Amino acid sequence: MNVRRLIPTTAVAGAVVLGLTALSACSTSDAADGGNGDKLKVTASFYPMQFLTERIGGEHVAVTSLTKPGVEPHDLELTPRQIGSISESDYVLYLKGIQPAVDDAIKQSGVKNTVDAATLTTLENHGSEVSGHDHGHEGEEEHGHEEEAHEEHSEGDGHNHGEEGGADPHIWLDPVKYAEVAKGVGKSLEKADPDHAADYKKNTDALVAELGELNTAYETGLKNTSTKTFITTHSAFGYLAERYGLTQQGIAGIDPEAEPSPARIQEIHTIAEKEKATTVFFETLASDRTAKTLAKDTGLKTGVLDPLEGITDKSRGADYIEVMESNLAALQKALGAK
Repeated sequence: MNVRRLIPTTAVAGAVVLGLTALSACSTSDAADGGNGDKLKVTASFYPMQFLTERIGGEHVAVTSLTKPGVEPHDLELTPRQIGSISESDYVLYLKGIQPAVDDAIKQSGVKNTVDAATLTTLENHGSEVSGHDHGHEGEEEHGHEEEAHEEHSEGDGHNHGEEGGADPHIWLDPVKYAEVAKGVGKSLEKADPDHAADYKKNTDALVAELGELNTAYETGLKNTSTKTFITTHSAFGYLAERYGLTQQGIAGIDPEAEPSPARIQEIHTIAEKEKATTVFFETLASDRTAKTLAKDTGLKTGVLDPLEGITDKSRGADYIEVMESNLAALQKALGAK
């Protein structure tokens, strides 16, 4: 167990290659010792992964998140100490394509139980270069307005973080996809720590039921609205839009801090008039300057739609479920829910 602690953290990456077998042997025995009062050491890459491991792991896990509250996850740089702590984990949950620094560190860490949440559900393209309908087969029939919604919100979404093939990583903002991920996390925790498998299963079932209720609230809450279009500075809501027959208009090709071009402001103005959109949404972790500029130039209101990449004291809710409920209320107001 202490083998890893003796390695200076800066040397971890190099030592991993040599100590790979020792490390993975350690990881296995740590997991097996879970029954003697030791908690499973879990590393989560950022808040949506932390929420799943805390809720499903319950009292049997000690969860560390690599992304501190209030930090933009995409910009995360890891300290040598964090890289060392990944190597000392019994279980790592991350989402490939969101945080390149994390992807690299995990690849080097030699931890046996590493789970990429992106492999537990189907990723889709919502990038600006996508035309047409690139969609997994599951759940086709559930989406009433899906074809046309997808066509529309594929344009001008340009929000790729260098992920392979331009797949949109924001799966946690769709409660149905997030529940699929939760099930996969539950199964992988049962494997990593069989002594507490029954508890992991029970906790997974409870969380999946809660996410089912959230999905129902969104379905009923957004069924009858005067418009289906919302405008956002952070195009993170492609899956959510697709799930509930909405159209996301991202302010394309700019980061949340940058000023939109006059041409794009004009385009948003035209779209807003045509689609009767009322609101430009900004997010909690970024400046509202872009949204305010746009709102002023187009006569639209501003609102907050939280991409839930972190929880801070500014968040409208204490956890994933509460913030998603706030997002639903904000969307209902902006879309004119009847």
